[in-house]
Amino acid sequence: MKNIFCVLLIAMVPSVLAQTKLEKAITNLENNYVQEKVYLLTDKSQYAAGDPIWFKSFVFEGYSRSTLSTTLFVELYDADKKLIDWKTILLTNGEGNGDFLLKEDLPEQVYFIRAYTPYMTNFNEDFQIVKTLPVYNPNSPKSLEISKNSEWSAKAFPEGGTFINSTPTKFAVRISGSSSFPESWTGKVIDTQNPNIPITTFKSFDKNVASFTLTPASGKKYQVIVQDNTGKSNTIDLPQVADSGLHVEINSAKEGIKYTLKGINLPKPLQNYKIVGTINNQLAYKADINPLTNVVSSLIPNKISNGANGVLQLAIFDDQDKLIAQRLCFIKSDNLSIEKAEITDQNIRQTSRSINSIDLSLNSYFKNYTVLVSDDDDDDSNKPEEENILSRLWLTGDFTSKIDCPAQYFSNNANNEALDALLISETWKRFDWNSILSGPVPTLRTNAQQFLSYKLKPLKNNALLKNTEVTLALKSGKNPPIINASKTDQNGYIYLDNINFNQPFNVSLFLNPEKDQRPNADQLSFTVEPQIKPTKFNGALPNTAYQLVTQTENKELPVSISRAINTQKNNKKNQDNNVQIAEVKLTGKKKYPTKELNNQLSSGMFNTMNANIFDFVNEEQHILGSFDILDWLQGRVAGVVFKRNEVGENVPYIRGGRAKLYLDEIEVEPGIITSVPVSEIAMVKVIKQSGLINNSILIYTLRGSMASKSTQQDQKNQKISSTIVKGYDKPSEFPVEMINDNVKIEKDTRETLYWNPNLLGSNDTPPRIKFFNNDTAKQFKVTIISFDEDDRLLYQNNIFK
Repeated sequence: MKNIFCVLLIAMVPSVLAQTKLEKAITNLENNYVQEKVYLLTDKSQYAAGDPIWFKSFVFEGYSRSTLSTTLFVELYDADKKLIDWKTILLTNGEGNGDFLLKEDLPEQVYFIRAYTPYMTNFNEDFQIVKTLPVYNPNSPKSLEISKNSEWSAKAFPEGGTFINSTPTKFAVRISGSSSFPESWTGKVIDTQNPNIPITTFKSFDKNVASFTLTPASGKKYQVIVQDNTGKSNTIDLPQVADSGLHVEINSAKEGIKYTLKGINLPKPLQNYKIVGTINNQLAYKADINPLTNVVSSLIPNKISNGANGVLQLAIFDDQDKLIAQRLCFIKSDNLSIEKAEITDQNIRQTSRSINSIDLSLNSYFKNYTVLVSDDDDDDSNKPEEENILSRLWLTGDFTSKIDCPAQYFSNNANNEALDALLISETWKRFDWNSILSGPVPTLRTNAQQFLSYKLKPLKNNALLKNTEVTLALKSGKNPPIINASKTDQNGYIYLDNINFNQPFNVSLFLNPEKDQRPNADQLSFTVEPQIKPTKFNGALPNTAYQLVTQTENKELPVSISRAINTQKNNKKNQDNNVQIAEVKLTGKKKYPTKELNNQLSSGMFNTMNANIFDFVNEEQHILGSFDILDWLQGRVAGVVFKRNEVGENVPYIRGGRAKLYLDEIEVEPGIITSVPVSEIAMVKVIKQSGLINNSILIYTLRGSMASKSTQQDQKNQKISSTIVKGYDKPSEFPVEMINDNVKIEKDTRETLYWNPNLLGSNDTPPRIKFFNNDTAKQFKVTIISFDEDDRLLYQNNIFK
């Protein structure tokens, strides 16, 4: 974690050697409450059944990208909380990406994406992100529509938590609703003894919050009456007026946050009270009150966060370290620290299917960008709540209550007074001071591990193999296998740690034969158990503004959904056309499988025609029963002989000279070759005095979906077993140009025109956003996100015309 905060200590009392109860609590907080949060960017806000969902995830530790976790689970649920699909995402510097492909017969309803790291399961599940996504299907018997019923309630929160006689007190009024919020609302404050004459009135800042100030009188009872634009009202009883207490007043200024504490009719002055400010569960400010006074006022400068934005949690403790009051405030709400992309060139056209480009600066401190380009001509009004990386990072990632359109608090025309009122109505729940003061440390059930890990249990004739030497081969895609000699522990297990294959990989286990013994027909198998795996979702799905109704004959789909369905039809035409072209190319083409295999596996100086080639993929080589590939090769090539070295390994010689050995074109010693399971061999090539490498034997292992024909025939006679392990899910590649020019379509209606979660430039070429227009777009919504090495945030969400 990059700590961007400094600690400002104002010492007004002599220091002591032993830690006080509060100081111990602060140490406990800083050492044991490190927590993460997730932001998930999707390419669209609603989808049609059959659509792909492209997503980019950002995992934060406080306000910086997390280096704690390397694994993120992203899960897709239906409205009944049934798990539809899930992805295991590899995180690099807190960032990862992936995609879901929705089935075409998926019922129309609201679906939910849950995202969390294994480490996050140590803390409250409410802080995991659950994103709402409506999915439409015109063939479903039920249809989604926005609910017209708006059930809501209101609460009033005094600043600092106290309401004291004759003391002007600021209140925040907060609306909460199960699904949606009223469009607008107003309120008034009354004295219950004289309800017909309002003491003061107010108007909501937005759908969430409003504020007012009231000076109470002892013995009076006050109420707030809130009424929405439809006439529905809600009455709130304000707290009973107290005769004594600590009054807290916070005001944000350009240079920092000013606080005033007033002790009213307290038994003794505020001497030895403490003010503690934390950011991200880390101490950022602490002041001890020394003078015999009942009024304290001071300024917390912006330098406590080194100019960064975020929520400051202020807590006031009395002389016995008892929590008296709390207040949340936002640092520099009028000056957000957000960088903008440096655009050096752009070529934007509005013509149908034209090529558009936006070039970013080659010399910027920002090197890796997440970019989304969408058609902005959609008038569809059925859009879910608006959120962006700013609101998730600074607000909703740390608060679990429902906030309507949280992104509005960090927009260009944001109302800072509204954000402050919102924070008055919130409580910081990442930790509880009373629990921390009592001393317990949270139990971490799941530690943050690097990448994935697995536990293997080999079995021979269904019996455990304890303290037994084996060879493991891990192979992912077209990459050469990773060969490891291993040994089971006293319980018969092997542990694979720090596995970061970004796609399914094959695990093969080879039981090493004892010296001078040949393999037999003993049955070898093994099980694989992931040590890092998803956890059950115990929480409730969030309420939404949607409801399902019976399908009507003339169902009216949202504009974006009609476009998405048409895009799916166009894509199918495009795919069918590509298949036909591929079939034409293959027609009449004579195949030479071994030659093709050699060309596929060999490169550069290793690709010579003067060689003996043994093809294990296309031909039966009868290798089963051999100790290893060198044992099998003896006597099969004229001029090649094998001699045993001092450790009993076969060493090849060609025409009297020792031959070089290569495994996947990397020079190795015989011991490495003999440890490769014969079932993993794709090709053997013997080169005699030819080309640049002279006398050599090259062993090539299987790639991708290749399979050895020999092991396909009778694998049961070999002491080997293999299985496919999921690993990390490899993201699909976004099709930059989705419609082939050779395909005749009625209309190109793509909404997502460009998606690149990892846009990079080269040493001399700037990062370029290149996309193809559809048939109608006249303006484009471009979202750009990036972080530099110091975790400064670049965020841009502009319309290009």
